[in-house]
Amino acid sequence: MGGKCPHRNVKKRRYSHKTHRRDKFLVKGDDMVYDQLKKPDEEKKPLPVDEDLPGMGQYYCLHCDRYFANVAVRDEHFKTKRHKKRVKQMMGPAPHTQLDADIASGMGMPDNGPKLMSMSDAN
Repeated sequence: MGGKCPHRNVKKRRYSHKTHRRDKFLVKGDDMVYDQLKKPDEEKKPLPVDEDLPGMGQYYCLHCDRYFANVAVRDEHFKTKRHKKRVKQMMGPAPHTQLDADIASGMGMPDNGPKLMSMSDAN
């Protein structure tokens, strides 16, 4: 009698662990999306037709890096909280890049101070 409730520690996973990890690496980084948003309109080319993507690759959200099946689904996505947060994040300061991370960890370009005269220049 008694004991633990059998469903207390069971957590329902929506996606399998492998699928979730794989999708994480297919998304463009914040810095790449930020750079693409800052391009002038003349450099942006129309989306190519791709049969493997939802909606033949024609309905795309640049901020979230997602493709949609049709215009209605894409427009519904534009109203979501997740999309609005992403737009606000991309309109702010530039996200960190790999160069920033390297410099912060001490692996960036070294600062050795001003160049001194070498022995051959002294003569």
